[in-house]
Amino acid sequence: MLVDSHCHLSYEGLIEQVPEVVARAGEAGVTHMLCICSRLSEFEVVSQVAENNKNVFCSVGIHPHDSEKEPEIDVETIINLAKHPKTIGIGETGLDFYYDNSPRNIQERSFRTHIQAARKTQLPLIIHTRDADQKTIEILREEYTEGPFPGVIHCFSAGKKVANCALELGLFISLSGIITFKNAEELRNTVKSLPLDRILLETDSPFLAPMPHRGKRNEPAFVIHTAQKASEIFETSFDELTEITANNFFRLFTKATQ
Repeated sequence: MLVDSHCHLSYEGLIEQVPEVVARAGEAGVTHMLCICSRLSEFEVVSQVAENNKNVFCSVGIHPHDSEKEPEIDVETIINLAKHPKTIGIGETGLDFYYDNSPRNIQERSFRTHIQAARKTQLPLIIHTRDADQKTIEILREEYTEGPFPGVIHCFSAGKKVANCALELGLFISLSGIITFKNAEELRNTVKSLPLDRILLETDSPFLAPMPHRGKRNEPAFVIHTAQKASEIFETSFDELTEITANNFFRLFTKATQ
C-alpha cells in the first residue's frame, strides 16, 4: 500500500488528465493521494478534484511563494474552508528564503496564521521550508509554546537541526524523489538517522520526479521509486516500508479515516 502524501493534481500538466493520472497511480499501487492547496484562490479546484476522486483528499492554505500575491487571510477563513469533508490538512505553508518570491515578513505572518489554524482544528500543518532552517525552527518552537499542533515537514531536504526540532515537537517528515538523486548523499545520511515511524512519502508532483524519471513531469505513480530508495536507506523490505509509511499517513491525517 502506497500513499502519496503531497501532490499538486490541480497544476498544469496534471489537471488536464486527472482521471488518467489517478488510474496510473492505482496501477502502481498508490491507494491514496493528498492534493495540496497552494493558493486560496485555487481551493475550489483542489477540493473539486478531491470530491471527484474517492481516494484523493485535499488541504487548504497558501504557499510562501504566494503569500504576498494572495489576499491576507485570517485564522477563521482557513478554519471555515477546512470544514470541507475531504480537507484533511492545513497548508502548504512555511518559509522559502531561497527564492524570496514574497517578502520574508509576509511569509512569516502567513506561516503563523496557518499554525494557529492547525492548532485550533488539530488538522496537520503541511510545512514547506527551504534555506530557512533557523527561522523555521524558531517559529515552530515559539508557536508550540502556545499549544501543540500536528504537522509534517514536506519534501524534506533540510539539515539535522530541522529534523530534530520536528521530531521533538511530534511532527512527521515526508520524503520526496530528492532522496533518489545522485547528489543527495548527505540528505540520505540524514534520513537514515530518522525513526521510520515518523516517515511519510510524497511526489510533490508535477515537480521533482525521482530517478529514473528525473527531468520529466512527476506524477503520483512515481512515488513507488521514492519508496524503493527509502527501503534501501532504512534497510527494510519494500512491503514493510510501504505499510509503515501508509500507516503513518493515516495516523497523522486522522480525518482521512473518518
